[in-house]
Amino acid sequence: MKQLAVLGSTGSIGKNVLEIVRLYPDRFKVAALCAATSVDLLAKQIQEFDPAVACVIDEAHRKKLSQILPAGCRTELLCGEEGYKKAASLEGLSMMVSAFVGAAGLSPTLAALEAGIPIALANKETLVTAGEIVMKLAQKKGVPILPVDSEHSAIFQCLNGENPKEVDHLLLTASGGPFRTTPLKEMAGITKAQALNHPTWAMGPKITIDSATLMNKGLEVIEAHHLFGVSASRIKVVVQPQSIVHSMVAFVDGTVIAQLGQPDMKGAIAYALNHPERLDIKVTPPDFASLGCLTFEAPDLEKFRCLKLAYAAADEGGTLPSVLNAANEMAVSAFLAERIGFLDIFRTIEEVMLAHSVVSSPDLDAIRRADTWARRKAAELTG
Repeated sequence: MKQLAVLGSTGSIGKNVLEIVRLYPDRFKVAALCAATSVDLLAKQIQEFDPAVACVIDEAHRKKLSQILPAGCRTELLCGEEGYKKAASLEGLSMMVSAFVGAAGLSPTLAALEAGIPIALANKETLVTAGEIVMKLAQKKGVPILPVDSEHSAIFQCLNGENPKEVDHLLLTASGGPFRTTPLKEMAGITKAQALNHPTWAMGPKITIDSATLMNKGLEVIEAHHLFGVSASRIKVVVQPQSIVHSMVAFVDGTVIAQLGQPDMKGAIAYALNHPERLDIKVTPPDFASLGCLTFEAPDLEKFRCLKLAYAAADEGGTLPSVLNAANEMAVSAFLAERIGFLDIFRTIEEVMLAHSVVSSPDLDAIRRADTWARRKAAELTG
């Protein structure tokens, strides 16, 4: 039986992970549950899955969680970064599911790798900010990193049994988000409610906004670069509005292998959790006769400048991807708090990137300093 640590258990990915555990209680046992501040939901999860440890963001939330849980609860309650690292590297773990949102996923992932624990990676920011460091550590420890993002899972599946030297380029698909056909002149007035109304995927608020700006796809380009050892110039983004083609791999002989399925994250999650075997997760294949056709478009890089900024960060490397990510997290947070407009997201990121002095080949401390600086700079710009 696989022992799982689920970091981000109260978010969209984490809840889907637990759905799969419910389907296969004979295969999976939850050993650790971690959240940030959603203590009410976390308390329910603790009572259902009885993990050895659980962790929240700080002592105040740990105390609140302890007050909610019934007397006699056996779960050890932890808090803060050290608590997350302990939960991610528990002795006897079979896999750590990294499903935190943002750069908060980096330290626990490194802790798990140091302990030799395989990673199911849904936290793309870990590789965006410190991809070279993370992948080198994984290689040194001989630990697999299995992608949970639907696009990277699709590429991973398409590469199964193939010679990496025969890959010409990768094709990351994007839904195009809710504003794919919205003229640029109308985008300044986009509201929070409109941006959170994704046409095909059900996700958390941060990633939904990233999908609306196409920053999500930009972060995925950087993630794919590290995961698959392919330069950003050989990673193309194509809009696939029906969200049925999850990504593709083009080979040197001109052939293309694609992975298709319903827009449901459980498929990618289950593939990572139970690799190399597939699980019946009660998701039906697409009805192609009903679909009629699948369409593809090139992304508009002038309308969706965030994707263009991500390619620039990938080309420059060093600390710039970390700065891109940190500035984006702050700008999206400001938009969700309705302090800035939709187009101010990319303007904020661009201004922070232009003000940054890039450090080439950074160590972890340099990456963290760049992250902190970028957050402060973005906070100044967004009030």
